[in-house]
Amino acid sequence: MPAVLSPPASRVGLPRRFAAILYDTLSLFAIYFFVTWLLVALAGGAFAPGHPLLRALLFALGCLFFAGFWTRGGQTLGMKSWHIRLVGADGGPVGWGPALLRCLAALLSWACLGAGFWLALLDRDRRTWHDRLSATRLVRSDPPQA
Repeated sequence: MPAVLSPPASRVGLPRRFAAILYDTLSLFAIYFFVTWLLVALAGGAFAPGHPLLRALLFALGCLFFAGFWTRGGQTLGMKSWHIRLVGADGGPVGWGPALLRCLAALLSWACLGAGFWLALLDRDRRTWHDRLSATRLVRSDPPQA
């Protein structure tokens, strides 16, 4: 099925994306802090900060944080604040497969010095690498006017 282009008024630019990312990063760091504190407390302070299992756990928590929100309503806390919603290529809800793929592809976008995000400046529908690789897109979800 061909991808549905979003109308220009509903496309999400980089400033709005980055603002939502900042909000979500603060939320995720709070979760990371609590989980790390809990593990150190349970281990009696002997849990090394760079331990591979801790890194794997925090990575998995990050993926579950984003994918969980994306599959349940299409919005993280930051996306809700900035009136952004994640939808599938057909405009419908996103499942776990595309959500996890999007999360991993977003990490690839960051790992390439943000190149995956900068593609949105050239793309007519303002889609990034992770939008394209996961067959998803961000749309504006502005509240209805009174």
